[in-house]
Amino acid sequence: MDRSLLRDRALTAIRQAIVVGDLPPGSPVRDVELAERLGLSRTPVREALARLTDEGLIESKPHSYTRVTAVDPEAVRDAQVVVQAMQSVAARLAVPRMGEPELAAMRAANERFATALAAGDPLAALTADQEFHAIAVRACGNAAVAATIGRYLPALHRLVLLRFDTLAARDSVRMHEEIIAACRAGEADRAARLVETNWATLTTHEDRSST
Repeated sequence: MDRSLLRDRALTAIRQAIVVGDLPPGSPVRDVELAERLGLSRTPVREALARLTDEGLIESKPHSYTRVTAVDPEAVRDAQVVVQAMQSVAARLAVPRMGEPELAAMRAANERFATALAAGDPLAALTADQEFHAIAVRACGNAAVAATIGRYLPALHRLVLLRFDTLAARDSVRMHEEIIAACRAGEADRAARLVETNWATLTTHEDRSST
């Protein structure tokens, strides 16, 4: 298998383990153990850990430790501002490039999102929500926007899962429907505003859940 594919496989698996809490904050990370667990060599695992360090999910000190970072609410809020802005840009750029396949995919993702919320399954809800917004990111055709979102989204998702509020998240089902309607109508600016509002509610919900 291509080396980059092995690295991406390791990256996806380790990142998800951190986001869902299988590797909790402060837990030591050893490349040998992870390689064994994933059935990979140490090289792609080390490359994945380097990427996760850039994303702020892993921290290390040479000859001392490599561990999962603590959740820093302030840093996550900073990341949320960046993701919110870039998702809005993605929506504005994507609307003129969208067709029925993208709209259908958004509707299907929102249905999965609503189903997961009704079942009280935060991980499935988070996955469906990510799939919903990823459609516009892919359609926008801007690699810089996609890379910036990818850089900051995992840390944001980690806090969302820790403080998941099913009742608050249900507002997003309706918001997603409004975003789809704006995209279908070709209203790029309106879609961008709705996406920005949707991501802004994340901070409101997090603040509410911490009080």
